Amino acid sequence: MFEEMATARYYEERLQEEYLEGKQPAFDISAGPIPGELHLAAGQEAAAAGVCRHLRDDDTVTAPHRPHHVAIAKGVDLKRMTAEIFGRESGLSSGKGGHMHLFDPDAGFACSGIIAQGCPPAVGAGLAAKKRNEDSVAVAFLGEGAISQGAFLESLNLAAVQQLPVVFVIEDNDWAISMPKERVTDVADGSRRAGGFDMPGVRVDYDDATAVYDAAKEAVGRARAGNGPTLLEVQVHRRMGHFMGDPESYRPDEDVAAAEQRDSIERLADDLRSEGVEDDELEAIREEARERVDEAIEWAKEQPEPDPDAAYEDVFVNPPSGVTAQEPDHELAGGDD
Repeated sequence: MFEEMATARYYEERLQEEYLEGKQPAFDISAGPIPGELHLAAGQEAAAAGVCRHLRDDDTVTAPHRPHHVAIAKGVDLKRMTAEIFGRESGLSSGKGGHMHLFDPDAGFACSGIIAQGCPPAVGAGLAAKKRNEDSVAVAFLGEGAISQGAFLESLNLAAVQQLPVVFVIEDNDWAISMPKERVTDVADGSRRAGGFDMPGVRVDYDDATAVYDAAKEAVGRARAGNGPTLLEVQVHRRMGHFMGDPESYRPDEDVAAAEQRDSIERLADDLRSEGVEDDELEAIREEARERVDEAIEWAKEQPEPDPDAAYEDVFVNPPSGVTAQEPDHELAGGDD
């Protein structure tokens, strides 16, 4: 878990550096090697590492728009994921999806930029496993700002009714974009949502990887044994803005300072030291993580950009045999322009 968390933290820090290249001093979202939005998960590593330690290759994980730490913990190919973020041909989706739409079927991982969108597919994966009499499980990660979305609540309902092997993991970082949690929902503890669907609800009050591991062990074990879903909420912290370039003018200084002090990686390092792990061993793990991340980023930047004509591939369904596709009506579409 320490290795995965150290990798995820350094990965986000390096992506921040790469992303901001060419975008300063006047922020230009279209400039630099990574154009568009970028949502980083520094501070949320404990939730992913603690849960995914219990998962197998044949288990399914869905993540939200802040997905890299979860992808790393689930074993997504780091080089191909990085190439996807840089929009390169060697990326997971040939550079077409970007960082919010990462798909790695070999690792059983997918994510989406739509709030709570990962919940229905996770339930579908759980339903498929049950119908096939398999003991694989599905895990859906989401933010606390998503717990009032219909997709989330309907997914809880179906998972409960069908007793599906699904674990819903809420990462509570206290902020739904620029809105503090208390202004989004009147439920301070998101795991209480489980009560309306007669499933266990558990909250880990601190971003403590060991505590998450223990809670997830029971939840995943329950699902794998055929005893139905669990809703798990983990208190994490957001060390960066909602997106890169976010000035965070809405966020009190004391909240930023508190997040800096609540470092789940240092908490786990202290736990390891108490068990006899030496500092030089921890530093060796960090160094190996840095080397792996740096190698992935350099590899990704060396990959070719997609051929513009590839934009028409893997997008439209070919017409059935014997059917001729119609040319678009340019006049209805607004002319040749």
